[in-house]
Amino acid sequence: MSLLFSIFPQLNDWRGGDIPKWSEGRFPWQILEKDEDSLKSQITKLIVNESDVFIHPNALIGDFVTIEGPSFIGSNAIIRSGAYLRGGSWICEGALVGHCSEIKNSVLLPNSKAPHFNYVGDSVVGFGANLGAGVKLSNVRHDKSDIAVSLEDGTRIDSKLSKFGALVGDGAKIGCNAVTNPGAIIPPGAMIPPNLTVSGWFGTKS
Repeated sequence: MSLLFSIFPQLNDWRGGDIPKWSEGRFPWQILEKDEDSLKSQITKLIVNESDVFIHPNALIGDFVTIEGPSFIGSNAIIRSGAYLRGGSWICEGALVGHCSEIKNSVLLPNSKAPHFNYVGDSVVGFGANLGAGVKLSNVRHDKSDIAVSLEDGTRIDSKLSKFGALVGDGAKIGCNAVTNPGAIIPPGAMIPPNLTVSGWFGTKS
């Protein structure tokens, strides 16, 4: 099984609305790059201008929401008051961005939730995953160097990205005020306690 489908197994069976496409043979985080297969490039192909935003007619947009292009908001997505969506935000069918949550160059896969005071930077949040209040997916090292990714077997890979937050697997739940360090991977179904700082592949011994 590829790394992409091991973290996001529901991608295999999804038959609903639009979700971004991952090119075969690439790591899951490479969709965050600045190339023709990137999130921003895929969104731009669905709209007219790079500064535009696609909002499905069934999506619910609250008051005082700021959305920068290019961004995509799918069917039955909910964007609550005060949310801030920056360029490259792809909010899939049934996903929720809550009050004062900020999304930047990231995917919220179907039915995932960033509902309360969250920061999701350069990340992929899996099907049905939930970020507790105040959860931050941090995406930049203090020294600005490229971010290394730790796999489940301990292998370390250079992501070649200076901005990369986290891969949050399908159905994972992250407790309130937890923080993921850049390059963190949360396996599907994981349950992370509140107030924890997560690095590397969650569940492996460093």
